[in-house]
This record gives sequence, structure tokens and C-alpha cells, in this order.
Amino acid sequence: MKAIWQGQVVAESNDVREIGGYIYFPRSTVRMERLTASSKTDSDLTCPHGVQFYDVSGDGQSSKRSAWSYEAPGEQMKQIDHWVGFWRCVEIK
Repeated sequence: MKAIWQGQVVAESNDVREIGGYIYFPRSTVRMERLTASSKTDSDLTCPHGVQFYDVSGDGQSSKRSAWSYEAPGEQMKQIDHWVGFWRCVEIK
């Protein structure tokens, strides 16, 4: 599967996991140079899974908080520890 933003592949892997309707990619398959860590909001700081949101960028454009990763997941999210998910503005095919 591929995660595509503005016509550019941001992540690509055959080893993805779907949880809650979102597809998660192993971090090693994500073009992390296209992601910039977003500042944490109060809501982010209370997330029990240690969420980190990222802005997705390329070609001088960016989409705010369009990707995320759980950096300290609880038991129910342990299977995607440090994997990266994308909001619906990033096309998954």
C-alpha cells in the first residue's frame, strides 16, 4: 500500500495494519524527511498513547497535523508502536 500526498509517495509497504479505520505504516517505510513534528496541544499531552502529530510537506506546501504516531502506546495500541498513520487528506491506495 502507499500513502500519497500531493501526488508524492510518503509511505509504501506491504506490511500495514488497520486499526479504527486507519492504515498504519512501519516507520522504516515512511519518508520521514517529509514529516515535521507538530507542537503538542493540551489534548495531545493527555493522550494515553503518547501521540505525536506531524505536518506532511513537499513542494513548498504542507498539510498540518496530517500524520501521527503513538510513541508510548497502551496495550490496545501496542501493535502499532511508533508506526505512522495518516488522516484522510493523505490518499491511501
